[in-house]
Amino acid sequence: MLALTLGDPAGIGPEITIRAWRAAAEGRAPGFFAIGDPDALAARARQMGDPVDIEIVDQPARAIECWPQRLPIIPVLATAPIRAGAPDPGNAKTIIDAIRLGAAYALSGEAMALVTNPISKAVLYQEGFSFPGHTEFLASLCHMPNTAQPVMMLVGPRLKVALATIHLPLSKVAGAISTSFLVEVGRIVDRALKTDFGLSAPRLQFAGLNPHAGEAGAIGREEVDIINPAVAQLRTEGVDALPAASADSLFQDAARENYDCVIAMYHDQGLIPAKTLDFWDTVNVTLGLPIIRTSPDHGVAFDRAAVYDANPQSLIAALRLAFQMATRRRTSPSRKD
Repeated sequence: MLALTLGDPAGIGPEITIRAWRAAAEGRAPGFFAIGDPDALAARARQMGDPVDIEIVDQPARAIECWPQRLPIIPVLATAPIRAGAPDPGNAKTIIDAIRLGAAYALSGEAMALVTNPISKAVLYQEGFSFPGHTEFLASLCHMPNTAQPVMMLVGPRLKVALATIHLPLSKVAGAISTSFLVEVGRIVDRALKTDFGLSAPRLQFAGLNPHAGEAGAIGREEVDIINPAVAQLRTEGVDALPAASADSLFQDAARENYDCVIAMYHDQGLIPAKTLDFWDTVNVTLGLPIIRTSPDHGVAFDRAAVYDANPQSLIAALRLAFQMATRRRTSPSRKD
């Protein structure tokens, strides 16, 4: 089964978890067990007017025994009151411990993959959380070296886009990319597209950093000095990588026919087109880890949490994609990360 963290219990994570369980029980999503506070999940179900039969289990193997008649949950108890729409930094440890436990189950093979509900970094920062986001924290939990790994990729029906840099201020992006860094990003994306997505010869399109991809160096030299040399190196290694192109025309219908994945230079350059094209069916995937991790492409939505009408579609898509990736890895004759 898949492991699913509840995310921030004051956000929409508990609600969309319940809705995803309903979908899974009807055969529209794969099986999963939740990790978080059982009382918080039960309370949210009552507030939604959808009482859920929850079963507390002590290990992933026990979750299979009650599925799908009951929603299995491995308890990580809240340390502060929980009210929908009202985040409390006192629950930061609960949120973090659930992620830590989910990653451990995925690393041990007790869970096929890890799916994470949204968290609020601002809430965690108040309690000393030192990572820019989920992605970087998971890399630490998986003991990854301080290289280009991990890579965030948004996967939707019409677009796959990977990010060279993730949670960085825009002012720091140019200084954070180098040719060797982008080569490593390209290797990770190419390998993932082959092994996790079944593409035999993926085509990678690099986005330019500057307007019009720098106009041959006239309005920025990162394309000339950094990005295109990385493309050239990747091509010598057999990776089908395309030189930096202007991001303003890279995501329109005809352009998307020419590549399988864009490597964007910074967060919003990639996420804006991905979410504009297919917001509810797009999934956040972390590449370069020894585990599979997916997540909805949206945030905690504190402003909607007490309205009880949250759309679970992106979470259901994340569960489906995690299951597909895990199945492909398990049936692949060989796998290297």
